[in-house]
Amino acid sequence: MNDQDAGLRARLVQVGVDLVAQEGTQALTLREIARRAGVSHGAPRRYFPTHRELLSAIAGEGFTDLARKITEEAGDHRADPRDRLTALGRSYLDFARNHRGMFELMFRHDLLESNQFGLRETSLPLFRFLVDLVARALPGAGADPAVVAGALWANLHGMAQLWRWGSLQLATGYDDIEPLLQAALDAHLGPADR
Repeated sequence: MNDQDAGLRARLVQVGVDLVAQEGTQALTLREIARRAGVSHGAPRRYFPTHRELLSAIAGEGFTDLARKITEEAGDHRADPRDRLTALGRSYLDFARNHRGMFELMFRHDLLESNQFGLRETSLPLFRFLVDLVARALPGAGADPAVVAGALWANLHGMAQLWRWGSLQLATGYDDIEPLLQAALDAHLGPADR
């Protein structure tokens, strides 16, 4: 691929990133991405033979951004694992709130090719990072850190979705998600020493 091709490919992905941020997942059609990139509606097929491949490349940008944010917030290896998990949870929930369309796209495996464009290489290390922190934070042995991490991730993801829809605020009466994050950590790791 020459520089011009690489530039157009990158532009198509960036247009998709911008489009999903502005209008959500439903706006990510090949025609609309091509139109906004200023190319013919068939041009994206040259670089992305299927719509799923283009969506996967766009989602890959979201995973890269999320990984960067989590590393910035929870990457301090000197900090307590529980504090790092709290920072990770906040980063995840903030990302979901601030990047709604991208957050939805990233986990829509019905729309993506998870083995394309480095999605697994970006998303699976995030989960392994979570598993490692859970293993360090679990009191004693016994529970499988991967299972606890999976349950915690599902809990965080559900919180993000329900908060987005206004359901948690309505049901709990809280306008701050922090107490819910702390309750999720307590439920999965045991109460924190306060």
